Amino acid sequence: MGFSWKRNLIVLWVGVFFCSTAYSISIPFLSIFLSDQLGVTNHLEIWSGVSFGITFLASALISPYWGSLADKYGRKPMLIRSGFSLAALYLINFFVHDPYVFIIVRIFQGLLAGFVPAAIAMVATNTPEEKTGYALSIMSTAGATGSIIGPLIGGVVSFYSSNRSAFLFSAVIVLVSALIATFFAKEENYDRSAPRSHVRDDIREAAANPAFMTLLMLAGLATFSVMILEPLLPIYLLDMGISKNSASLSSGIVFSAVGIATVIMAPQWGRIGSRKGFGFILFIGLVGGGIGNILQYFVSGYVEFAILRFAYGLFYAGVLPSVNAMIVQVIDPGFRGRAFGLNQAATQLATMAGPIIGGLLGAFIPIRWVFVINGVMLLVAAVLVKTRKLEAKVEAVEAAHASGQTAILENS
Repeated sequence: MGFSWKRNLIVLWVGVFFCSTAYSISIPFLSIFLSDQLGVTNHLEIWSGVSFGITFLASALISPYWGSLADKYGRKPMLIRSGFSLAALYLINFFVHDPYVFIIVRIFQGLLAGFVPAAIAMVATNTPEEKTGYALSIMSTAGATGSIIGPLIGGVVSFYSSNRSAFLFSAVIVLVSALIATFFAKEENYDRSAPRSHVRDDIREAAANPAFMTLLMLAGLATFSVMILEPLLPIYLLDMGISKNSASLSSGIVFSAVGIATVIMAPQWGRIGSRKGFGFILFIGLVGGGIGNILQYFVSGYVEFAILRFAYGLFYAGVLPSVNAMIVQVIDPGFRGRAFGLNQAATQLATMAGPIIGGLLGAFIPIRWVFVINGVMLLVAAVLVKTRKLEAKVEAVEAAHASGQTAILENS
């Protein structure tokens, strides 16, 4: 049986879905687990923030290294390494009774992560070039779907069993991801004979590609624009008159509205981008996301707010898949593992910084104005994408790579 990129896409989608689900399972009860199970009574907010953010910081710092190994030894070994390592670490969480040990385990979860960027790089490298944008759009729905389902599963498991059982459930789900990668994922396009690069050289090579650096900043910005609101949504809903008993559930529904919209719309943006260009989709996504955020300033009802968040998500769904598709265009195939490792570092830093900055802004200004700041930030990014002619630069770099490859084939 020959290699099928469609089959590979389905396999990797399922793997990323399970991996994302496993991680997000613990989000609803992390602070409760620290207080009730690990005995944290003082400075619970700080402990919760550190335990949440330290994983992303560790992942951001180590991602370029894993990307370098992926380009040398293949992306599939990185999937297997990450999957089995994370399964073991989630299992260890089940037995932890000390908060300091819990923080150490969370650090190792970040250091040994990398399943998602390896899967994305594998799809980008083993899919026909004309189908890459569509495939990456499909892949973006895997993480979004997992992030929606995970907290629901975590809440149900912890309610009917215990918080510790939810960690055990996470371990089993990640183990399934690892087994899927081991037995079903296929990789054809990589060269093991090439020498492994150093992270410093990778960063230098990335910095010499202005289009790629711009796309990295846009990936971080898009992630930041969602995460900046995470600590503020429950408070904002309380201001709308939602009771404290239902604030967590209501904020979960509102926050997941963006993910649901992404699942629905990302494949459609992928198809449109393949025809009209991903620079166009990126611009539309940023403009729609910016206007959608600003409009949230004027909404005072819970239902209207949830609907508007969903509408904003329909546009936001086009941003990250377009960025990933354009990264593929501006990066040489041999650098893709490292490129998506750097991309993972940018988004993980944004995931860590977003809630921190959002919390600080919410402490000093009305939350309504955070939506305005967020919206203006996205609109400014859209203007820069258009005025700096990012799409033209991406096409120029892609053409240069293509001509270089043609010259190599002619001389071989």
